[in-house]
Formats: sequence, C-alpha cells, structure tokens
Amino acid sequence: MNNTNVHSQSSRVNASELMKTALVAALYVVVTVVLAGFGAMPIRLSEVFNYLALYHKRYVAAVTLGVVFANFLSPTWVLDVPIGGTATLLVLLLCRAVTKHIKSDKLKLAVTAIIFSLSMFTVAGQFAILLNMPFFETWLVTGLGELASMTVGGIIIYFISKRIDLTK
Repeated sequence: MNNTNVHSQSSRVNASELMKTALVAALYVVVTVVLAGFGAMPIRLSEVFNYLALYHKRYVAAVTLGVVFANFLSPTWVLDVPIGGTATLLVLLLCRAVTKHIKSDKLKLAVTAIIFSLSMFTVAGQFAILLNMPFFETWLVTGLGELASMTVGGIIIYFISKRIDLTK
C-alpha cells in the first residue's frame, strides 16, 4: 500500500469520526430542545446519549458539545454552559473509567445512571446561586429527574446496543 492510500483512508476515518461526533452533538441539542429538558426537575431524554461514551471515546466529546450548545438555551446559561459542560465531560470520563472492567452491560448502564444522578449537585449549586433555591432539596429533585432520564435512556440504549454495534 502506498502513502496516498494510507493518507486517503486516514482522511476518511477522520471525516467519519467527525461526522459521528457532530451528529450525536446535534441530536443531543435537538432532543433537549424539542423535549424541553430544563428546570428544577428536568426529564432530559437526551441523556440517553451519555451512554454512548461507554461504547466509544468519541462520544465523550460529542455529548459534551451537545450539552454545551443545549445549555445556551437554559435560563441559567451563564453558569450552566461552563459548569454543565465541564461536569458532563468529567462525569463521562469517570463513567468510562469506573465501568471499564465491568462485563455486564446492564450493570455498566446502572452504574452510569447512578453516577450521573449523584452529579446533579452541580445543577443544584447553580440553582442555589442564581435562583436562591434550596441546595439539598434541589439536588434531590434534579437527581431523581436525572435517574428517571437515565433509566429510560438505559433501557433504550440497551436494546439499541443489541441490534447496532455502538463501538464502531
């Protein structure tokens, strides 16, 4: 194989990676906006995309970008964009690390749902600072909303992963 073929094939792979990343980021934003996932009890069905990061590292960037763009539409965007984006990135990386050696898909999904639900302290903190909402009660409500979103999303992604290879 000559260098031209290697370079051409590498460009196709990079273009494919970029396209998949952009598609997931855009889908995250669209699903969040269409299904209005903002507020004290956000049921964000777009959270299903968080699970993709367990299957391929490209989706860490994709979901993080989706969250950042979607959070520009949040009423608390001034904090939600930098804090929500950073928290999402860190939690996705944490979930990948924690579930790396777990063999059971169901257990990986459950662990990820719990980690994301607990991470809602960042949202509670933003609401406490910007909207004078009580921190612990808000954390509980947003955590439960996230758990509901992640549970529904986990079921969806589990069945999708049985039909489609999400690692590619």
